[in-house]
Amino acid sequence: MSFNPLFLSGGAIAALTIVIVVIIIIVVSGFRIVPQANAYVVQRLGQYYKTWETGIHYLVPFFYKIVKKVSLKEQVLDFDPQPVITKDNVTMQIDTVVFFVITDPKAYTYGVENPIFAIDKLTATTLRNIIGEIDLDQTLTSRDLINARMRDILDIATDPWGIKVNRVELKNILPPKDIRDAMEKQMRAERERREAILRAEGDKSARILQAEGLRESQILEAEGKKQAAILKAQGEAEAILTIQQANAKGIEMVKDAGADTAVLTIKAYDALAAMADGQATKIIIPSELQGIAGLAASMKEILKDK
Repeated sequence: MSFNPLFLSGGAIAALTIVIVVIIIIVVSGFRIVPQANAYVVQRLGQYYKTWETGIHYLVPFFYKIVKKVSLKEQVLDFDPQPVITKDNVTMQIDTVVFFVITDPKAYTYGVENPIFAIDKLTATTLRNIIGEIDLDQTLTSRDLINARMRDILDIATDPWGIKVNRVELKNILPPKDIRDAMEKQMRAERERREAILRAEGDKSARILQAEGLRESQILEAEGKKQAAILKAQGEAEAILTIQQANAKGIEMVKDAGADTAVLTIKAYDALAAMADGQATKIIIPSELQGIAGLAASMKEILKDK
């Protein structure tokens, strides 16, 4: 007896349709798309099979399984403050920030049970070891050195886990309250000292500017007096030169006019009269004028007799 699908009942056809639809859904659901900057770790029958990178892949149902979806972007872990003790027995609270990236998804999946928890504990242990080797002052002033040492140690320790530590930063360093108060007082005193220095430098600069202004004023005043004296001397020199030129011109005119002895004698008398009107108390009279004066006196006596 052969099977004839035409003789299937309505219920059998519906059941067959459902089975076909389920099979299609199962087959279609096996397609997977891995986004950019991600990787999927795939197992086959409970054993590592391969790591899917960005793109479209097919996952055989029931035999293959995606056990880990890994982000390849740089990630940040901000850990809570950790109590640490310095070399000089000062307890402080330090919180750290770790920047890392997953370089090997397989090692990240199978290398350690809880990678984030492991990094947290490793960071705390490394921080305590480093701070325990230095004192308080070095802890406060050597932050870059501590960051670099922690990064190197964590990077080596997490390499088997498929993790690369790019950077470690100490976010906050909180010493005990009494030390913070002392540091605050010291910082306040330092600010006041700097303010006093700046104020003193400002006063000094003002005094220097004032002195320079006074010096410039004195220089300008002296230069003005000098220029006035020069102009006055030039004026007097020009006046003397003008007088001398006039006298020389007068003598030249008298000479050109052919003046005789009488005219010259009259000129001499005029000069003598001008000298007598001056402030001089002693006048020296040339011998020629004395002779003429004596002759004039004799003539006066003769005229009286007549």
